[in-house]
Amino acid sequence: MKGTREALNSSKHTELANHAWSVADLLRGDYKQSDYGKVILPFTVLRRLECVLEPTREKVVETAAVYAEREIADPDRFLRKASGQRFYNTSDLTLKKIARDPSHAAVNLQHYVSAFSDNAREVLETYDFAQQVKRLEGADLLYRVVGRFADLDLRPETVSNHNMGYIFEELIRRFAEQSNETAGEHFTPREVIQLMVRLLVAPDGDALAVPGTVRKVMDPACGTGGMLSAAEEHITELNPDATVEVYGQELNPESWAICRSDLMIKGQDPENIVFGNSFSHDGHARERFDYLLANPPFGVEWKKVKEDVEYEHRHLGDAGRFAAGLPRINDGSLLFLQHMLSKMKPVDVHGGGGSRVAIVFNGSPLFTGAAESGESRIRQWILENDWLEGIVALPDQLFYNTGISTYFWILTNRKSPDYKGKVVLLDARDHWVKMRKSLGDKRKELGDGKGGRPDHIGEITELYGEALEVAGDPEHPLHGKVKVFRNEDFGYRRITVERPLKLRFELTEETLAALEASKPFQKHPNASVLLDAFKGMGEQSWATKSEAWLALKDAAVAAGTTWPTGAPFNKALRDALGVRDPEGEVQQVKGKPEPDAELRDFENVPLDEDVEAYLQREVLPHVPDAWIDHTKTKIGYEIPFTRHFYVYKPPRPLAEIDAELKSLEAEIQTLLGEVTE
Repeated sequence: MKGTREALNSSKHTELANHAWSVADLLRGDYKQSDYGKVILPFTVLRRLECVLEPTREKVVETAAVYAEREIADPDRFLRKASGQRFYNTSDLTLKKIARDPSHAAVNLQHYVSAFSDNAREVLETYDFAQQVKRLEGADLLYRVVGRFADLDLRPETVSNHNMGYIFEELIRRFAEQSNETAGEHFTPREVIQLMVRLLVAPDGDALAVPGTVRKVMDPACGTGGMLSAAEEHITELNPDATVEVYGQELNPESWAICRSDLMIKGQDPENIVFGNSFSHDGHARERFDYLLANPPFGVEWKKVKEDVEYEHRHLGDAGRFAAGLPRINDGSLLFLQHMLSKMKPVDVHGGGGSRVAIVFNGSPLFTGAAESGESRIRQWILENDWLEGIVALPDQLFYNTGISTYFWILTNRKSPDYKGKVVLLDARDHWVKMRKSLGDKRKELGDGKGGRPDHIGEITELYGEALEVAGDPEHPLHGKVKVFRNEDFGYRRITVERPLKLRFELTEETLAALEASKPFQKHPNASVLLDAFKGMGEQSWATKSEAWLALKDAAVAAGTTWPTGAPFNKALRDALGVRDPEGEVQQVKGKPEPDAELRDFENVPLDEDVEAYLQREVLPHVPDAWIDHTKTKIGYEIPFTRHFYVYKPPRPLAEIDAELKSLEAEIQTLLGEVTE
C-alpha cells in the first residue's frame, strides 16, 4: 500500500514506529517528554545504519585488519568498496552484543560509534549522541535502550528506503508533538510531494527518457529529504538508467541528520546535504540545478538573518539572490523563491538548458503587499521575466501543521512556445478524500488511485498538462477549474484620486480653542491680544477665506495690533477656523485646487487600461470634481486567485428557509413532549 495514509497507518509501519517509540516507556521519569526524541531518533538512525551494513560487516572488519597490518594511513576508499556503501563501520561490535554486556555498555557503544566512517559519525554527533549515552548510562538505562533497538528489524529487505522515510517522519511528528513544535516544518505529506514532483517533471518526459540522462535536483529546505527521494524515484521510474544527483540544505539538525544518513544509504553523496540557513549561508552558491522544489515554512520571520539578507540586497544587486525586493520581516516565503530562482540553469542559444521550479506557499505570497512593496516587486520581477508557468490551488486541511489553503507555484525559464507570456491558474480544491484518522491538522488527502480510491494525483497532473485546451473549451466538464491569463493581467497601476478641499469658515468657541492650542499661534508675541480681539467678534460664519480674513484683520487693527505674517500662522488659522463643507469654497495652492487628504482615494487600474479613461468611466460620474495625481501613481502586481474562481451562490428563497425553521420547531416540540412524558 502506498500514499501517506497507507504508509503511516499500515500495520507494518505503525508496528516499527511504535517499537522505536516504545523506548519512551523506559525514559519516562528520567527524561522529559520533550526530550524523548533526542534518544529515539539517533538510535533509530544508528540501527538503520547497522542493518544496512550487516551483509558486509565481516568483510569490512577483515579489510580493516589487513590494512592496519600494512600500516596504510587512509584505507577509506578500500573500506567503502568492501562495505558496498558510502559509509562503513570497522568494529566487530553490534547493538545486540553491546546489550548483552550491561557493565561495559557505554564504553562499547562509544567504541562502536567511533568505528564508523567520518560521514556517518558526523550524523550521530549532530544529535549530541555522546551526551545522550552518558545520560542514559547515569540513569542505568543504556543497555536496556540498546537492547530495545537491537530487536528493531530495519533491514533493507524488510524496510525499503522509501518506507524508511515514512517511519522517520512518523517519529519526527511524534517528537514534534511532545515538544510542542510544528511537525509540518519538518516534512510534507507524501501524496502532496508526489503531485508536486509530477507537475514539476511532466513536461520533460521525452527528454528524461534519453539514455545517459543526468539530472540535478535541489531542495533548499529539505527536511528529512522526502521531496528529494520522491523526485529521484519518479525520474528513475521514467528512465531506470537515468542518474539523479540530489542536493539540499536544512536548518533543523535532526532532520538534516536523517536526510544525510538516507543519502548515504542510497549511495548518494551525503556532502550534498548542507546544514545551515539557506539565506545567510548558501550551501550551494556555485551550483545550478535542473529541478528545484521546496515546502518552506509558512509565515516564518527572517529577523535572525536580516543583516545578511539586506546586505546582499543592497550591495550585490543582480549578482546576488535578492535584488528583486525584500518581503516583510515576518514572512520569508518569497526569499526562498528568489533563492531557488537564482539557481536555475541558463537557457542556451539553442533553447536547451534551463530549469523547472516548484514551491508550496500559503495564500500570502499571491497578494500580500501594496504596489511597489517588496512582495509586489518580487511578483513583478517574476512575471516580467515570464518565469511563472502556473499556480495550483490545493485543498485545505492537507498539511500536518495548518488547515489553511495552500498553493503550488510552478516556474521555469524555459517555457514551451504555447505558454510564453501566459500563466495557468488551476483550482484543485475539490480534489480530496477524507482521512480515516486525522494527523494533526491534516484531515484530507489526495487520492492516488490505489485500492479503489480516486486518482486525484493523476487527474490534476493531466488537467495541468491540458490546461490551455481545457481553458479554451467551454464545453469541457472541467472548464471552470482552469483559467489562463497573460502575465500583464496581474499588473495594475495604483492611482491616487484626489478631490478638492472645500471649506467654509466659522468663529466659535470650538474653533477659537483649536486656534489657541496651535503652536504657530502660541509663538506670536501678540497672541493674547489677537485672541481677545477674535473673541470680541462673537460667533460668525463666512463663505470664503477672503471674507473671513478681512473681518479678522479689521478686528486685529481695532485691537491695536498688527496682522501676523508668515505661512505657518495663516495655515494654523485656516486649519482652526475652516470647516469642511461640500458646498464650501475650493481652496487653492499656486492657482490649483488643493487636495483634501480626507477625501483621497486609491484605485487599482489594469496595466493595459488608460487611467484617464478609467477616471471618466468609473469615478467622475459619482464625483465630477475628482482628478488623478499622476506623480503618486505606482505599479503593482498581485495574483487574486480566489477572485478569479469565485462563483456567486444566491441565497435560498425565504419560503424555503421559513419552511425549514417551522420543521425544526416542530421537531423540537416533539422532543420536548417526549421529555415531559
